[in-house]
Amino acid sequence: MSKNLLIVESPSKAKTLKKYLGSEFEILASYGHVRDLVPKTGAVDPENDFAMKYELVARNGKHVDAIVKAAKEAENLYLATDPDREGEAISWHLQEILKSKRGLKDIRPQRVVFHEITKKAVLDAVANPRELSQTLVDAQQARRALDYLVGFNLSPLLWKKIRRGLSAGRVQSPALRLICERENEIKAFVTQEYWTVHLDSHKAKQTFTAKLTHFNGEKLEQFSLPSEEAQGKVLSALQAHDTAAVTAVEKKKRSRNPAAPFTTSTMQQEAVRKLSMTTDRTMRTAQQLYEGIDVGQGATGLITYMRTDSVTLANDAIAEIRHYIENKIGADYLPSSARLYKTKAKNAQEAHEAIRPTSVYRTPEAVKPYLSADQFKLYQMIWQRAVACQMAPAKFDTTTVDMSLGEGVFRVTGQVQTFAGFLSVYEEGRDDSDEEDSARLPELKVGETLPADKVYGEQHFTQAPPRYSEATLVKALEEFGIGRPSTYASIISTLKDREYVTIDQKRFVPTDTGDIVNKFLTEHFTQYVDYHFTAKLEDQLDDIAEGRREWKPVMAKFWKDFAKQIEEKAGIERAKITSEALEETCPKCGTHQLQIKFGKRGRFIACTGYPDCDYTRNINETAEEAAQAAAQAAAEAAEVEGRECPKCSKPLVYKQGRYGKFIGCSGYPKCKHIEPLEKPKETGIACPKCGKGHLIERKSRYGKIFYSCNTYPDCDYATWNPPISETCPKCHWPILTIKTTKRRGTEKVCPQKECGHSEVITPPEGK
Repeated sequence: MSKNLLIVESPSKAKTLKKYLGSEFEILASYGHVRDLVPKTGAVDPENDFAMKYELVARNGKHVDAIVKAAKEAENLYLATDPDREGEAISWHLQEILKSKRGLKDIRPQRVVFHEITKKAVLDAVANPRELSQTLVDAQQARRALDYLVGFNLSPLLWKKIRRGLSAGRVQSPALRLICERENEIKAFVTQEYWTVHLDSHKAKQTFTAKLTHFNGEKLEQFSLPSEEAQGKVLSALQAHDTAAVTAVEKKKRSRNPAAPFTTSTMQQEAVRKLSMTTDRTMRTAQQLYEGIDVGQGATGLITYMRTDSVTLANDAIAEIRHYIENKIGADYLPSSARLYKTKAKNAQEAHEAIRPTSVYRTPEAVKPYLSADQFKLYQMIWQRAVACQMAPAKFDTTTVDMSLGEGVFRVTGQVQTFAGFLSVYEEGRDDSDEEDSARLPELKVGETLPADKVYGEQHFTQAPPRYSEATLVKALEEFGIGRPSTYASIISTLKDREYVTIDQKRFVPTDTGDIVNKFLTEHFTQYVDYHFTAKLEDQLDDIAEGRREWKPVMAKFWKDFAKQIEEKAGIERAKITSEALEETCPKCGTHQLQIKFGKRGRFIACTGYPDCDYTRNINETAEEAAQAAAQAAAEAAEVEGRECPKCSKPLVYKQGRYGKFIGCSGYPKCKHIEPLEKPKETGIACPKCGKGHLIERKSRYGKIFYSCNTYPDCDYATWNPPISETCPKCHWPILTIKTTKRRGTEKVCPQKECGHSEVITPPEGK
């Protein structure tokens, strides 16, 4: 047994570190979090000084046991979890677990922190351990307690007032608000028409287009020509002239500097824009690159720690990058001094450095054979950005030309890149199509006359603000101070998983559920979804981490107001949240008003006189459209000849539902009998569960074939694989099923999971 025990979070990181630390160290992984709050009410007790009840994470029990066993025999214990608050908290939990074990009560583990997994960084960290930082642990405990108190008190309220299964979160809810408010802006947006006037001209064989900027001595604004009629009058005056005179030529030299190296936020944004990778996928891939990949020399950490707000680079890294630029790219591309970047994020502290390759000489092409497609794309982007940030600026010649045509002045701007600089390695992606005009212009001089080849107008309409993409949402979250970069991926995943948003053309669209939840929270818990309040709370957590505040007073102040609000809002009627009155009388009963209601399938319009009047229609339908659809459905609802409902004896009819046509009782809604349009395919095999029915082939709502008992719902037995009438030789279950896979071919399988019997009928191809 080694005298030194070092604990990390992941087994892949353990494998990388083993290469550097050798046989003197035993390295074990905790496999992430080892303790968490108990998943029930009372895990955080505000009445008892916010005491927190933790329990072991069940899936990691065996790993904790291995750590405890090894710790009892080790002389030195090092905790090397990730270098952020969450990593500090995991180390603290490990320490508390070890202290609770017999023989380890007086254990004093040492904290080891490194921001890149290289031999130098790891050996330096082990040689200079420190004590656990209680302020970082307190900040993480406060964050976890806040999230717990919000979730466990707001979510049950959403269940009662809206629908079961919903959730609200401290940072998730303001993020949802951003998306919903943008959608409301789009819905309220009124499109305006405007026109622009253009001149096509040429010199020699080079053509170009200029835009009208002044007319009759007045500068044209966006809406100076609001209609076709207005631009027609301008065109009539200008088209009387067939030549334009150059009145001004302005030439300038312009340079463009590279962007700073990646932080967590900018990496996520660029991965969305340039690589079409979600924030969650980006962070998982970055974690793999950080922890280490075998690139022909054993497991090697390829990038520095990927959860960081900082744009600073270590002096050694800058020196190496500058050496690479001078020797591999060219001395012309190396500025006279190193570029230094200033961190814009408030309280940037999660890591000392920006995200960069651990060695710039480990080029993307060199490691490509060892990386997956995602790993290579992300590594290449990180490498290119880190190199580009230390390169010379790109240089451009810009020329602006004014030309007069009658009473009009036209302007055209051309740009030519004269030196690529950092752009030869990397260029930032863009959220919208706002690329600069880089047209090349002919050499023009003041007083020169050019032909007016064509003078014409173009119609335009103002555009509503675009919906948020993952990149622009991350940017907005960072600007408002909602959450921290390390939480953005989980915020977005939660919004998707809870079905508060859907993705349309890579943009977020709030669902009816998301809209209702946001409406409830913004109206009744305004303070807690307020962007500034959320950001202020993040600042207080940063103060706790820096030792400027105590965590329990922060918790107490938050809880006092929040608990009072929860109590006050408990009596709100559900109808006031989920319903919205319309100024329209029901076309069916002619008496009651219509309202927008919220059901299992989202919003719909219904009569307030329900159940006396059962009128409903889709949210986007007019009364006329709904009447036409109802008439068509009635016409299609022909009776099934010779068939009566087995439950109430009324005629069966053909119906149309969200999953297509089916047969149903004409007595609906009093009788809810339904059956599929096509008669189920019989298997002739008795149901092994009830013994009364037999198995038939059915189709799921998603079109997948399965086999179930024909007496459903009395018997709920079902299996995905085709059944055969053979008894299992191992457990004697009455049937077996046929299963085909690429790896094992076709085999007979017992459908009882606990049995596990299988026998190959036909081996896979090639075996």
